[in-house]
Amino acid sequence: MTQDDQPPPDAERDLASRFPTAYTILFGLIIVIAALTWIIPAGQYDRVMNEEVGREVAVPGTYQTVESNPQGFVEVMLAPTAGFYDPDSYAANAIDVALFILFLGGFLGVMNATGAIDTGIRSAMRHLEGHEIWMIPILMTLFALGGTTYGMAEETLAFYAILIPVILAAGYDAVTGVAIILIGAGIGVLGSTINPFATVIAANAADIPFTDGIVLRFILLIGGLLICIAYVMRYAARVKAEPSRSVVAKQWDAHRRVFLKGQEGDDIENATLNTTQIIALTIFGLTFAVMIWGVSSQGWWMARMGALFFGAAILIGLVARLGEKKLTSSFVDGARELLGVALVVGLARGIVVIMEQGMIADTILHSAEASLGGLPELAFINLMFWIEVGMSFFVPSSSGLAVLSMPILAPLADFANVGRDLVVTAYQSANGLVNLINPTFAVVIGGLTIGRVSYDRWLVFIWPLLLILTVFISLVISVGAFL
Repeated sequence: MTQDDQPPPDAERDLASRFPTAYTILFGLIIVIAALTWIIPAGQYDRVMNEEVGREVAVPGTYQTVESNPQGFVEVMLAPTAGFYDPDSYAANAIDVALFILFLGGFLGVMNATGAIDTGIRSAMRHLEGHEIWMIPILMTLFALGGTTYGMAEETLAFYAILIPVILAAGYDAVTGVAIILIGAGIGVLGSTINPFATVIAANAADIPFTDGIVLRFILLIGGLLICIAYVMRYAARVKAEPSRSVVAKQWDAHRRVFLKGQEGDDIENATLNTTQIIALTIFGLTFAVMIWGVSSQGWWMARMGALFFGAAILIGLVARLGEKKLTSSFVDGARELLGVALVVGLARGIVVIMEQGMIADTILHSAEASLGGLPELAFINLMFWIEVGMSFFVPSSSGLAVLSMPILAPLADFANVGRDLVVTAYQSANGLVNLINPTFAVVIGGLTIGRVSYDRWLVFIWPLLLILTVFISLVISVGAFL
């Protein structure tokens, strides 16, 4: 969005919330975690290299207290920087994700400069008229497939700025657009079947084949997806019929001014893409297809995805004959639009850095290990689920939580007469559930920031769904404990 496209002051006031911004929430959490490092004793497990997992994993029974390393004022001030890279070793943390977001913003800025997206939205609405609601189950299923197969998470940030204008033009609200992506991919991760960053790593760390327990995970995936689709469709239908029922009703007009940029009232019937715009949209779609292919089968991560979007932006600029000045200015303006999201990523990672430096994660894990001993099957697996829920707030990364907790907690299942595969299922469902709202998970705060939905409004929207999913998961793992 260029300076000329900035919403008027009244729109900014409409978009404002009395609830603290994502930046304040995350920095506040950095302070809270730093305070905990003064209260919770420091401790560590011995670790050995697990070749199958590709990382060092904790060794059960080796926990010992170590000299504390409480995090003070200096460490708190360094945490946002340390979230991007280690200021001592210069090892990367979240800098690659932040740079990817900036390249993505530049790509979207160039694409917007062609006018193809605005015209395409109006054209799509003409063809979907009367059937817009079916976008929700189709798109949520596609995102869920990405989540269950390769842990689609950070990659979803590329879709918010594209999907939300379409959803708004269809008569729904920004929360509906955010929900389609965040809940769609999130329920896929919650019901991971072959996700290498959750199920496979956790199963290897638990010393079992990742296919063990896959039937139960399919039940979680399919059942959870149907619940989520029904929930989002019901909400969307209510909002379209009565916009005042939107949880962001006060921002209804402002969101349309920002995302639709005055295009909502244009003549939809006469919206026609020219040849240049059709080519630009083709390149646009192929870029996302190549990204998904690269991540799912070629081991791509943020650097290569950033390079892909950078190259695609140049190609689109050349095809649209934007000229050097408009191409570069559009790219910079687009990157500027997502700068806040890039900063959020560093702040979220800074929370994890503080906890790691304070060496309290293993202490929390050791307390969980002690609390599970000697419990019967039903109590064991449900307490295991809630322990993983709690730990997910501190360790939002699915792979990080798997490596941290599975080597310690999975063997305890043997004493409770519960299969280790069920422990893996409890872990991934807990982590997936928490990461629908986790403020320490950059994907949540980043998606809400792009969608201009405040965190408190998101909680108002999603809390009934979280309750329903919690009951569903508990029933599934409880039945699994007796099979």
